[in-house]
Amino acid sequence: MQGSDSGLLEGVARDEEGYLLDPAMWTPALAEALAAEDGLELDASRLEIVRFVRERFERTESVPEARRVLAHMRTLWGAEQATRRALYRLFPRGYGQQACKIAGMRKPRKLMLDV
Repeated sequence: MQGSDSGLLEGVARDEEGYLLDPAMWTPALAEALAAEDGLELDASRLEIVRFVRERFERTESVPEARRVLAHMRTLWGAEQATRRALYRLFPRGYGQQACKIAGMRKPRKLMLDV
């Protein structure tokens, strides 16, 4: 599947770091390919965060800060599973770097999303 993932990404306009230039071009298949490119499996937990980012972006035209993601995680999985450490386990390079990229966002102007 990785071969088909990389082929899928070839036709998509991205910046020098691999973020989509147009978030409207995002599809679930692209999310899989972007995650694979970063060495991540898009499991149920990661997919939940990616969907949350997409839904929030579509409603507000902004990317949610990490504290909003943590609040969402708390609602779904409880306080023990809604820590910054848990978020970094899901996205080891940082929420702003990886989750937003996989969700098809442009690179966040300020990576304060991770603070």
